[in-house]
Amino acid sequence: MGWYRRTVWENIPLGTRSVLLGAHCFFLHPWFVAAGWCKLYGFPFDPRLWIAFIVHDWGYWGKEAMDDERGELHPWLGAQIMHHLFDRKDDTTWRDFCLCHSRYLAKRYGEKPSKLCFADKLAFALTPAWLYLPMVQATGELAGYMSEQDHADQHTDDPRIWHERVADYMNRYVDQHVGGLEDRWTKERS
Repeated sequence: MGWYRRTVWENIPLGTRSVLLGAHCFFLHPWFVAAGWCKLYGFPFDPRLWIAFIVHDWGYWGKEAMDDERGELHPWLGAQIMHHLFDRKDDTTWRDFCLCHSRYLAKRYGEKPSKLCFADKLAFALTPAWLYLPMVQATGELAGYMSEQDHADQHTDDPRIWHERVADYMNRYVDQHVGGLEDRWTKERS
């Protein structure tokens, strides 16, 4: 029976697994984004923020990989949801807020990362390793994340040390850029 469950689970796209139970888990990740927001900007009283915390990563659903071209475009689903719910006519405020939570897309479109970006990056640092690591191991995300070339100084074979190093990187990224400093840390992806 375990073989069958494992085989079925592995046939579900990685992005879907991430949204269901992994790094972008729909019932946990938004709470850590909210915690990051509270730390940076105070309590999020605007209900539209809570919707953005929930939907910003839904675009991973159905994606085979997290960091390929299709995976990098994941913010578009949440951005479209926010746009249809809250923007008026030619306004793109909420769309761009959600879209630019990706520092890669913000850079690609010549925009600054949104406040959601910083809360989202801080969410990683606030998610404890004892919770995060079993989730991404179960979904199969961990190996890909640990091999990412964007954060060469985080390379290690030990997942706990990796998590600690990436959390430190995220904290430093947020500290340095939340005030509007130009993002020279994020490389453009081709």
